[in-house]
Amino acid sequence: MTALPLAYLCGTIYLLVKLWISLRRPLSLPGTSENSPIQLWIRIAIVALMLLAACSLFISIAIRNSQAPFWIMKFLHVAGSVWMLYMFYLILILIPTDIARLTIPCLKGATWFTSTKIFWSASALVAIVLIGGYINYINPRIVEMDIDLTSPHGSSQTNRSATELSSEIKIVAISDVHLGYGTGKWLTRRYLKQINAQKPDIVLIAGDLIDNSTKPVANQLLHLELNKIETPMGIYMAPGNHEYISGISECRELLAHTKVQLLQDSIITIPLANQAKMLQIIGRDDRSNRNRKTLEELLELTCAKNKTNIANHIIVVDHQPYNLAKTDSLGIDIQISGHTHRGQIWPFNLVTDKIYEQSHGYRKWSNSHIWVSSGLSLWGPPFRIGTRSEIGVITIQL
Repeated sequence: MTALPLAYLCGTIYLLVKLWISLRRPLSLPGTSENSPIQLWIRIAIVALMLLAACSLFISIAIRNSQAPFWIMKFLHVAGSVWMLYMFYLILILIPTDIARLTIPCLKGATWFTSTKIFWSASALVAIVLIGGYINYINPRIVEMDIDLTSPHGSSQTNRSATELSSEIKIVAISDVHLGYGTGKWLTRRYLKQINAQKPDIVLIAGDLIDNSTKPVANQLLHLELNKIETPMGIYMAPGNHEYISGISECRELLAHTKVQLLQDSIITIPLANQAKMLQIIGRDDRSNRNRKTLEELLELTCAKNKTNIANHIIVVDHQPYNLAKTDSLGIDIQISGHTHRGQIWPFNLVTDKIYEQSHGYRKWSNSHIWVSSGLSLWGPPFRIGTRSEIGVITIQL
């Protein structure tokens, strides 16, 4: 675990040194030398601000439950998040070009390929990429899925000629909203407007509704914004690892003031209009709770709740998409997960695709329909590069 902090420290020092050198000529004033006191203090001030930005995100996490003013916490979060990604992409460009400049003969001493010109050109390119990534982030796509559960094994598309006893339910599924200093009131309201536009029967939240602390959520009354979700059959949520980071008891208390029903290893049963079938939603506790119930134990509870001969269909909401083969082997109809963000930014999407058996998107397994969301919002840097924020709209034929 010490490798990542060490790499971050080395990367920050490398960029600050490059910035110090690259500021030498742009700040040269007429009639002054490059090392004049005025220029020197300006350079020191700029580098100090960048150093503060480099430490800001970690400071905001460390004091997340303090009494610091909201605007300070917001500034620390945003500055630190932006710096983190700015540094990452800038290093990806600068290190290879520095090596090329020092090792390729035709580039040595080339006036168009100096360290300063490379630094400012790379900075401009990264800024353009980040602007595009931010626009991509605040405009989530709508992912529509039609799932038919009327046949024994289901199908990936709804059969519109299903029997007269079938019911149709529209579910909006989201995950990883990360309400807090990053996802504030403006963005929350933007998301809720998009959710309500889908006219869902049910809304399912697959964890990480809250970011790192309940404090900014309560201060902005973000949890009360959730009461604006319009759905006749309820809003149900399984906790994620960030609910545990924020304090699961505090999250539970906050959600008690909303229409969101938190399911921690618990089940909700929803009778359907035709009265011949029922829908059971299992909300699994997050893996952060090592004593959470197994899926087999939760399935036994669904059988205990269903004391009639009415057919039931089961949806599992589980934040982290692990052991999906087990879900499939147990015959679960649908599972909805999140957590991966699909890496959030390139090239980490390539990493998550290797780590998880299903890191993103919809897949029909042998028995189960599984959808892993890349997340509605995100953690840390407010950018989507190589991935998309998304809202899942699942129309189920039962």
